[in-house]
Amino acid sequence: MGGSFVRLVCTQQDARSLKKMVIQKNIFRLFCHWPKRGLRRGRWLQLVNVDWTMTGFTSARQRFKRTRYFEKQFELAYTTKLPMFLHMRAAAEDFCEILEKNKSRFSAGVTHSFTGSAEDRDKLLSFSDMYIGVNGCSLKTTDNLEVVRGIPMERMMIETDSPYCEIKNTHAGISFVKSVWPSKKKEKYDQECIVKGRNEPCLVRQVLEVVAGCKGVLDLDQFSRTLYHNTCRVFFPHDLDSAADAILAGGDDSNK
Repeated sequence: MGGSFVRLVCTQQDARSLKKMVIQKNIFRLFCHWPKRGLRRGRWLQLVNVDWTMTGFTSARQRFKRTRYFEKQFELAYTTKLPMFLHMRAAAEDFCEILEKNKSRFSAGVTHSFTGSAEDRDKLLSFSDMYIGVNGCSLKTTDNLEVVRGIPMERMMIETDSPYCEIKNTHAGISFVKSVWPSKKKEKYDQECIVKGRNEPCLVRQVLEVVAGCKGVLDLDQFSRTLYHNTCRVFFPHDLDSAADAILAGGDDSNK
């Protein structure tokens, strides 16, 4: 199991059950046990998300419950010493308040699928070990592109959030997309094609192209190395050997 890649996840719906103390204790015990079983690479925690747009989680009671258990998950981060993979939607004030209270209890993390404002972006960037994850949902409007333009390369990661959050023809940055693949409906599956209507992992290239386009980056190879470095630094530090560091250091000028 030493080569496994594992995400320890507590989903949106799981938050409803956490009020039972026995469930809290069992989840905590399970999450703390897994990292001890030889899972040395690709380990991180995806915890209770703070998303005030989800159906069933918009009442004051549900918000209280969500923030309460989101905060409690920092005990896991502190105990396991694992980085965090976080989700924030229309909840920057509550989210950042909890991060501030617990910033000494987690090593690093990424707030993925970011769709917030410039103010939200700057709040997240004020935490030195927090990165911002960008995907198709982050690139829908001209306002989104303006916000992404202000994320420093050294604090950014990109993702697909497959099978959702693809870049669509209606998105503001679609003109920057250069890489396309033939597609077919799932009923006519072809291994040489992507599945139509499904966000495939290879489409992360399109995210790279749109982000580079809106930031005015011309050297996509160096840009992708920088993003790879950011990801490895948080989640896969074993992959950052001295040779990789030397290659990445050679292109620092492109980050400016």
